[in-house]
Amino acid sequence: MTDPDYRSSKPIDPAERLIFALDVPNRSDALALVDQLGDAVRFYKLGLEFFLSGSFFPVLEELCSRDKKIFVDLKLFDIPATVAGAVRQLNQYPIDLTTVHGNDAMLRAAAEAADSLKVLGVTALTSLDRGDLDDLGFDCSVEDLVLSRARRALDAGCAGVVSSGLEATRLRENLDHKLLVVCPGIRPVANTDDQQRTVDVAQALRNGADYLVIGRPIRAADDPRGAASAIVETIHSVFEAP
Repeated sequence: MTDPDYRSSKPIDPAERLIFALDVPNRSDALALVDQLGDAVRFYKLGLEFFLSGSFFPVLEELCSRDKKIFVDLKLFDIPATVAGAVRQLNQYPIDLTTVHGNDAMLRAAAEAADSLKVLGVTALTSLDRGDLDDLGFDCSVEDLVLSRARRALDAGCAGVVSSGLEATRLRENLDHKLLVVCPGIRPVANTDDQQRTVDVAQALRNGADYLVIGRPIRAADDPRGAASAIVETIHSVFEAP
């Protein structure tokens, strides 16, 4: 019996399914990496560390001028009116994706405030394991928590969710392809860092990921451009397979 095929059905260019996490402390490091990666990376994630660098918006505008796609990953969490106001501020820029890490009212407020920007609900951070969920008071499995939050994100009008590649299969089984599934914690090789729930590139895609967020394995490579290109080749191979 063959395994179910959960590969993404969305018409996304395989080269744009890789989102590089530009998690660096300053503008010079960011642009040096962008120059080095060249056309090997078309989609960039700008997160909290870089947001506090003081160069967030200038670099965002520089990426846009180079026709790059942008994922602003700030995991917005505040009262619904403030979350909606933050999303309206982001609407001023050609941003493709952003994240909200909150309850139903926050997710709904963000989705209603968004123009072309796609709102992603955060399910469970990939640095969390079963012990962490116990400490946080969640009396359920990681898989059940992710599915519950994904259902809530869908009901609130979000375009997608952020989830580990390990839970992508469960999302596809229960929600089909109704949501974008963006998967961080992707490790092309054996994992030794603080990410607990990781999966490799090909498996995440076969499990149903639409986009893969990858940072350290590219940044720390001897040849970042070569590492990114190899990941894109793997993405192509997964979608070219019968």
